[in-house]
Amino acid sequence: MARTRTDHPDIAVLLPCYNEAATIGSVVRGFRATLPEAAIYVYDNNSTDGTALQAMLAGAHVVRERRQGKGHVVRRMFADIEADIYIIADGDGTYAPDDAEELMRTLLTEQADMVVGTRRGVHADAGRQGHALGNRLFNLLYRTIFGPDFTDIFSGYRAFSRRFVKSFPAVSGGFEIETEMSVHASRLKLPVSELELDYGRRPEGSHSKLSTFRDGGKILWMFAMLMKETRPFAFFSAISAAFMLTSLGFMTPVLAEYFDTGLVSRMPTWVLSMALMMISFMLFTAGVILDSVARARAEQLRIHYMNLETPSAAKLPDREPATALRRGRGKADAA
Repeated sequence: MARTRTDHPDIAVLLPCYNEAATIGSVVRGFRATLPEAAIYVYDNNSTDGTALQAMLAGAHVVRERRQGKGHVVRRMFADIEADIYIIADGDGTYAPDDAEELMRTLLTEQADMVVGTRRGVHADAGRQGHALGNRLFNLLYRTIFGPDFTDIFSGYRAFSRRFVKSFPAVSGGFEIETEMSVHASRLKLPVSELELDYGRRPEGSHSKLSTFRDGGKILWMFAMLMKETRPFAFFSAISAAFMLTSLGFMTPVLAEYFDTGLVSRMPTWVLSMALMMISFMLFTAGVILDSVARARAEQLRIHYMNLETPSAAKLPDREPATALRRGRGKADAA
């Protein structure tokens, strides 16, 4: 059984940022007012508009991450910072800091490892119809492939337990990181919850970094890679079926001719169809073998997860200012 903390949990607010000088100051001040006992970290991802300065003036601990992409920033945050409860949000002001306490309360009272703040009104703020359509299609695709645990896999407002953060491998480099978080929870069957929250609009001077087609393609590729890693039998079986159907398409007229005349006049077609059939069998065999490997990897991740500490659900931190994240603060300052 995992060890449980009985004192007030340490809280870290994580804000990955790229060119959010127009909003990051108010976001940091909002979280400081809502969670005065929390330490607030802003990881600046090569901003050129003074984001880091605005964050420091607002009272955040600022660290620079040189590798471009939200996934690289989140991986660095999760590795650097030690806490019991982690709250991650965007620095663009679309998520209300006031909702952080409810996310944290849900995490503790439901003994969850991740609470996702699903976005009410996200389609109105998406701006372009491609973003809204992509949200719907990718969420449907996720539920089809990985299960019905989540209804908004792209939400950037989440609360995590220490067990989730320190067992999460985080291999993606960009905006696909939210999808990877969701798959990690579904793969290990972790206790998760969703909480519907209002989603704000960007203020004047703040612009979305998302590209409908480029980032959509990256997310689709991430879906394929995560399916290969977590559900290899289904992944390779689907490809195997495609090769088998193609093989049967080439094979059928050759067999029909053979049964009618006793001759095989299109020998290259017959050889191609048999080669495709052999490839199909090899892919199916690879899926069976890799499925056992994936199960073993999931068991190892689960064992590691079970050996990590979890905060107590006894009560939320009080409103008296406290020294939070003593360990994480020292690490971030050193960075």
